[in-house]
Amino acid sequence: MSDWQQRLRESGHRLTPQRELVLAAVEKLGHATPDAVYAEVRAHSEAINLSTVYRTLELLDELGLIRHAHLSDRAPTYHAATGHEHAHLVCRSCKKVISVGRADVESALGPLVARHGFAPDYGHLTVFGLCADCAEQA
Repeated sequence: MSDWQQRLRESGHRLTPQRELVLAAVEKLGHATPDAVYAEVRAHSEAINLSTVYRTLELLDELGLIRHAHLSDRAPTYHAATGHEHAHLVCRSCKKVISVGRADVESALGPLVARHGFAPDYGHLTVFGLCADCAEQA
Protein backbone atom coordinates (compact mmCIF):
# COMPACT_ATOMS: atom_id res chain seq x y z
CA MET A 1 0.00 0.00 0.00
CA SER A 2 1.39 3.41 -0.95
CA ASP A 3 1.79 6.34 1.46
CA TRP A 4 -1.20 8.23 0.05
CA GLN A 5 -3.42 5.16 0.29
CA GLN A 6 -2.37 4.61 3.88
CA ARG A 7 -3.03 8.26 4.76
CA LEU A 8 -6.51 8.06 3.26
CA ARG A 9 -7.34 4.91 5.22
CA GLU A 10 -5.91 6.26 8.48
CA SER A 11 -8.11 9.34 8.11
CA GLY A 12 -11.19 7.15 7.70
CA HIS A 13 -11.62 7.65 3.96
CA ARG A 14 -12.09 4.97 1.33
CA LEU A 15 -9.70 4.33 -1.52
CA THR A 16 -11.67 5.01 -4.67
CA PRO A 17 -10.67 4.93 -8.32
CA GLN A 18 -11.79 8.56 -8.62
CA ARG A 19 -9.41 9.67 -5.84
CA GLU A 20 -6.57 7.79 -7.45
CA LEU A 21 -7.31 9.37 -10.84
CA VAL A 22 -7.45 12.90 -9.37
CA LEU A 23 -4.17 12.47 -7.49
CA ALA A 24 -2.47 11.01 -10.58
CA ALA A 25 -3.75 13.92 -12.69
CA VAL A 26 -2.38 16.52 -10.24
CA GLU A 27 0.99 14.77 -10.17
CA LYS A 28 1.10 14.55 -13.97
CA LEU A 29 0.01 18.12 -14.68
CA GLY A 30 2.24 19.90 -12.17
CA HIS A 31 0.29 23.10 -11.50
CA ALA A 32 -3.31 22.45 -12.42
CA THR A 33 -6.68 24.11 -11.95
CA PRO A 34 -9.67 21.96 -11.03
CA ASP A 35 -10.89 22.26 -14.63
CA ALA A 36 -7.55 20.99 -15.97
CA VAL A 37 -7.62 18.10 -13.49
CA TYR A 38 -11.18 17.32 -14.56
CA ALA A 39 -10.21 17.27 -18.24
CA GLU A 40 -7.26 14.97 -17.51
CA VAL A 41 -9.39 12.62 -15.41
CA ARG A 42 -12.19 12.54 -18.00
CA ALA A 43 -9.65 11.39 -20.59
CA HIS A 44 -9.29 8.21 -18.51
CA SER A 45 -12.77 7.77 -17.06
CA GLU A 46 -16.21 9.02 -17.95
CA ALA A 47 -17.46 8.00 -14.49
CA ILE A 48 -16.55 11.24 -12.68
CA ASN A 49 -18.13 14.67 -12.54
CA LEU A 50 -16.70 18.10 -11.81
CA SER A 51 -18.14 18.30 -8.29
CA THR A 52 -16.40 15.01 -7.42
CA VAL A 53 -13.12 16.44 -8.67
CA TYR A 54 -13.56 19.57 -6.50
CA ARG A 55 -14.44 17.53 -3.40
CA THR A 56 -11.53 15.17 -4.01
CA LEU A 57 -9.07 18.04 -4.47
CA GLU A 58 -10.24 19.57 -1.18
CA LEU A 59 -9.89 16.24 0.63
CA LEU A 60 -6.43 15.53 -0.78
CA ASP A 61 -5.36 19.07 0.17
CA GLU A 62 -6.71 18.67 3.73
CA LEU A 63 -4.76 15.41 4.07
CA GLY A 64 -1.56 17.07 2.84
CA LEU A 65 -1.31 14.87 -0.24
CA ILE A 66 -1.49 17.87 -2.55
CA ARG A 67 -1.10 21.61 -2.02
CA HIS A 68 -2.88 24.57 -3.49
CA ALA A 69 -1.78 28.06 -4.37
CA HIS A 70 -3.61 31.02 -5.87
CA LEU A 71 -1.82 31.75 -9.11
CA SER A 72 -4.64 33.84 -10.53
CA ASP A 73 -7.84 35.51 -9.40
CA ARG A 74 -9.70 32.38 -10.44
CA ALA A 75 -9.75 28.87 -8.97
CA PRO A 76 -6.79 27.67 -6.94
CA THR A 77 -4.03 25.73 -8.65
CA TYR A 78 -3.04 22.36 -7.23
CA HIS A 79 0.30 20.58 -7.24
CA ALA A 80 1.72 17.46 -5.65
CA ALA A 81 2.92 17.73 -2.07
CA THR A 82 5.79 15.39 -2.85
CA GLY A 83 9.01 17.05 -3.87
CA HIS A 84 10.29 20.40 -2.70
CA GLU A 85 8.18 23.06 -1.05
CA HIS A 86 8.19 26.16 -3.21
CA ALA A 87 6.68 29.57 -3.76
CA HIS A 88 5.53 30.97 -7.09
CA LEU A 89 6.40 34.00 -9.20
CA VAL A 90 3.61 34.67 -11.71
CA CYS A 91 3.95 36.97 -14.71
CA ARG A 92 0.82 39.08 -15.11
CA SER A 93 1.52 39.50 -18.83
CA CYS A 94 2.38 36.05 -20.22
CA LYS A 95 1.11 34.02 -17.22
CA LYS A 96 4.44 32.18 -16.87
CA VAL A 97 4.81 30.51 -13.45
CA ILE A 98 8.28 30.26 -11.94
CA SER A 99 8.74 27.92 -8.98
CA VAL A 100 11.15 29.25 -6.37
CA GLY A 101 12.65 26.89 -3.80
CA ARG A 102 11.96 27.40 -0.11
CA ALA A 103 15.61 28.21 0.69
CA ASP A 104 15.60 31.14 -1.76
CA VAL A 105 12.33 32.49 -0.37
CA GLU A 106 13.48 32.08 3.24
CA SER A 107 16.65 33.96 2.41
CA ALA A 108 14.75 36.80 0.75
CA LEU A 109 12.15 37.12 3.51
CA GLY A 110 14.41 36.29 6.44
CA PRO A 111 14.84 39.78 7.93
CA LEU A 112 11.15 40.64 7.52
CA VAL A 113 10.05 37.36 9.08
CA ALA A 114 12.48 37.74 11.98
CA ARG A 115 11.46 41.34 12.64
CA HIS A 116 7.78 40.42 12.88
CA GLY A 117 8.17 36.97 14.45
CA PHE A 118 6.07 35.54 11.64
CA ALA A 119 6.07 31.97 10.29
CA PRO A 120 5.08 32.09 6.59
CA ASP A 121 3.46 29.25 4.71
CA TYR A 122 5.96 29.30 1.86
CA GLY A 123 4.04 26.78 -0.23
CA HIS A 124 1.11 29.18 -0.56
CA LEU A 125 3.22 32.24 -1.33
CA THR A 126 2.63 33.79 -4.74
CA VAL A 127 4.23 36.99 -5.98
CA PHE A 128 2.77 38.65 -9.08
CA GLY A 129 4.76 40.85 -11.43
CA LEU A 130 6.51 40.68 -14.80
CA CYS A 131 8.97 38.00 -15.90
CA ALA A 132 12.29 39.14 -17.36
CA ASP A 133 11.07 38.81 -20.97
CA CYS A 134 7.87 40.81 -20.41
CA ALA A 135 9.61 43.46 -18.28
CA GLU A 136 12.11 43.94 -21.11
CA GLN A 137 9.26 44.54 -23.56
CA ALA A 138 7.42 46.96 -21.28
